[in-house]
Amino acid sequence: MSIRRKLLLSYAAMLVVPLVLIMLISALLAVVFRGDLQNIRNDYKSQVYPLDDHRIDRLSKEIKRTAQTNPALLGDTGYLDDVSHELELSGSGLVIRKDGADTYASASVNAAELLEALPSFERGSYKEQDHTFRYKQQLYSVDPIFFTYPDKHPGTILVVNKINPFADFALKFFPMLFISMIVVLVLTHTVLTYLMSKSIIRPLLLLKRAVTRIKTGDLDSSVQVTGKDEIGQLGFAFEEMRKQLQEYEHNRKELISNISHDLKTPLTAIRGYVDGIEDGIADTPEKIGKYIRTISSKAEEMDHLIDELFLYSKLDLKRLPFQFETVPFRAFLQDWAEELQFDLEKRGIGFHLDIQSQQTTQVAIDRDKLKRVFSNIVDNCVKYMDKAEPVIRLKGYETANSVIVELADNGQGIDADAVPHIFERFYRAEQSRNTHTGGSGLGLAIAKQIMDGHGGAIQAQSVKGVGTRIAISLPIKYN
Repeated sequence: MSIRRKLLLSYAAMLVVPLVLIMLISALLAVVFRGDLQNIRNDYKSQVYPLDDHRIDRLSKEIKRTAQTNPALLGDTGYLDDVSHELELSGSGLVIRKDGADTYASASVNAAELLEALPSFERGSYKEQDHTFRYKQQLYSVDPIFFTYPDKHPGTILVVNKINPFADFALKFFPMLFISMIVVLVLTHTVLTYLMSKSIIRPLLLLKRAVTRIKTGDLDSSVQVTGKDEIGQLGFAFEEMRKQLQEYEHNRKELISNISHDLKTPLTAIRGYVDGIEDGIADTPEKIGKYIRTISSKAEEMDHLIDELFLYSKLDLKRLPFQFETVPFRAFLQDWAEELQFDLEKRGIGFHLDIQSQQTTQVAIDRDKLKRVFSNIVDNCVKYMDKAEPVIRLKGYETANSVIVELADNGQGIDADAVPHIFERFYRAEQSRNTHTGGSGLGLAIAKQIMDGHGGAIQAQSVKGVGTRIAISLPIKYN
């Protein structure tokens, strides 16, 4: 899962989860304090009147003031009807009691069963407080007002209000719901933050530690970051980079060792022959000439090795410019093939040429560098020849958008597991330090870099004991 999707789901969960939990807590509290779910459903279906707290409060104060200043007026039916009418506009009603008996009831509450359901209140006790009761799926609240009639009999005014059960529930349990909401929000955000931290921040910390190890030169410790999201992909990329750096470092050390050996070998020979001349071992003009020719050959060998290193370094650093020109492919290949044939015949190597290309087909190439590619390939073919009748074949042809040049020999071939690596930098299929077959391992790597610079490709196929075929391809240049 991507980080973007994780974040979106996390944000959605931060909204939905608390809401769902608050609803569950509210439902649970409602069941606890209101009864079973059937009663809650009945509350929802029950008729809900608009609640005008201001009007009811004003009327309650007026009735209370009347009870204190003019209690005889509470026996006036006309006055009571007027008050009841105003109360009924807010869904409320009025009940008057004298000596515990109902003497007046508003039309909205004037039902025998409802009047019987009304609670009894006693002056001076806890029952003097407001009371809530249910009658026929409707919730009521009763506000008692105690007074004394002129004849000294106790009286009670009951203001009966129809109320919304959920509004009443919310008012009574708002502190509990508020605290529950805060707790749920804190827990939800804590859990989700922890989960996001575990899935995002922790892998990033592991990746940071791995990068620090790589920076200090530790290329052996793997990057332990997994997953299919962007961080997992980044961890995989870092692990691939680490492996490549590890391989590069290994090859670099091996190259230094090989180059040191390759440079030391001719230097040792040169020094030996110089010492021979100084010590008088070469005591004839013929021996002196032989020693000097050997010294010259060894110096030329060192010069060639240094040239290859310098060329590879410039190609690797992209500091060697290419001088491209558009040339006819067939004519260019034919000219180079004539030079190659002349050189191979001097070495006693057979040569076969097969060019199947139109005269008008053109390619954009750097002549000198492309010839360097061909020369490096041919040098490898000659170096590993082991047949009594060595042969090199050159074939050129076209495909839809490219020209192909194939160079094949009948030499000793290359092991199958080594073929995919022969174009890698510093790779040497022949690990010996033999002057004729060892080499620096840079020839084919240079060839690949030059082909990359041409926008082409180079590939190899080989069968051990049969021979090797190397093919290069170049894009056709259209006018």
